Amino acid sequence: MPDKANQLFQKLEPGKPLEGDWCNFPIPPNMEVGENTVIDSSSCFKKFFSKLPIGLKLGTNITLQSPALATEEKAYIEIGDFSFISGAAIIASNKITIGKYVFIAGGVTIVDSDFHPLDAAARITDTIAISTVGNKSLRPQFDAAPVIIEDEVWIGFNATILKGVTIGKGSVIQPGAVVLKNVPAGAIVSGNPAQIEMLEHA
Repeated sequence: MPDKANQLFQKLEPGKPLEGDWCNFPIPPNMEVGENTVIDSSSCFKKFFSKLPIGLKLGTNITLQSPALATEEKAYIEIGDFSFISGAAIIASNKITIGKYVFIAGGVTIVDSDFHPLDAAARITDTIAISTVGNKSLRPQFDAAPVIIEDEVWIGFNATILKGVTIGKGSVIQPGAVVLKNVPAGAIVSGNPAQIEMLEHA
């Protein structure tokens, strides 16, 4: 008897619709997808605005279970083989790279930018520019820095990974952690801001 959970997923093919999908939204064509990579709904691309020739690169045997893969026009996301992403938000204005065998739980947020300026006056200008009566071309500049998540990382429920962070191979990010700085390979981190609980081979 087939596994009922597996029936929720379909092969991800750029530019093609998903049969019977509740979200009638086209899958973007500007992506590279490896074999046996599956998805449960095209809803995860509703805020995918990348206009790069390849804005999303997916390896083989990836499972995308209702994540939000959101990008600005010049942004790029890459996800490695055998990764499993469930209900996370991956939001790029520049570049986010996720390695192989990475598990990302529900409620996780990964961002490579502040997405708004930090200066108070500039934030007011930005708020007006992105409003329904504003002009987005007048938005002030804000900081962005790539995020790198290396192979075999596990990110727990509701953790947040902020801009410029590299998470080393085999690390565990505990639920609810807020990661502001690099995490060494093999570390277990928790808290806000995230601190090392344990370091392999320490």
